[in-house]
Amino acid sequence: MTDKKVMRPQLWAPRSVEDTMAVYAEWAETYDQDVLARGYHTPDRIAAALKDHMKADTQILDFGCGTGIGAKALQRQGLTNLHGTDISAEMLEKAEACGIYDKIWLSQPGELSFGRGAYPVIVAAGVISLGAAPADLLGQLIAKLDTGNLLALSFNDPTLADNRYADALGTEVAKGRAEVVFREHGPHLDDVDMGSDIIILRRR
Repeated sequence: MTDKKVMRPQLWAPRSVEDTMAVYAEWAETYDQDVLARGYHTPDRIAAALKDHMKADTQILDFGCGTGIGAKALQRQGLTNLHGTDISAEMLEKAEACGIYDKIWLSQPGELSFGRGAYPVIVAAGVISLGAAPADLLGQLIAKLDTGNLLALSFNDPTLADNRYADALGTEVAKGRAEVVFREHGPHLDDVDMGSDIIILRRR
């Protein structure tokens, strides 16, 4: 049985890229079963929201795809034209084994190895968040979109409480680079009583 008292607290605390990679390398083998046992809703909430804003056959980049748990949620909504990338080789091995992605590759921290407009939809579930990727990744991903393209992401409660992430989003909207087309708060992880905002941005 999963005990919420042993939930990894370092997930929601600032740390180096190297430490982040070490956390997920260690966790890859049991990640899916651990988070699903805790009542993990965010991937399914992103997929359900996203399907109403795009055509089903549109190509999606699952950025920070981890083990592929988000791809499975997208697939359940009929969104199956998927590529994936992650900085964790251990997590990516699990993602590749799930057989959902048409293309998958290991990326390097701080490098976005695809051109602007290469993907009309980018999903970053739980990626731009406290303890994972820094707030400035939001602007970098938006810069990779052509006008009208979409970025779907999530901010969990600890991330919402960190002004750096709210400020990064506010800056992109205030400067006219993106508009919010969907935002909703709801459940993230049941057994730690944590919620998350699902956010869909359109590049302007």
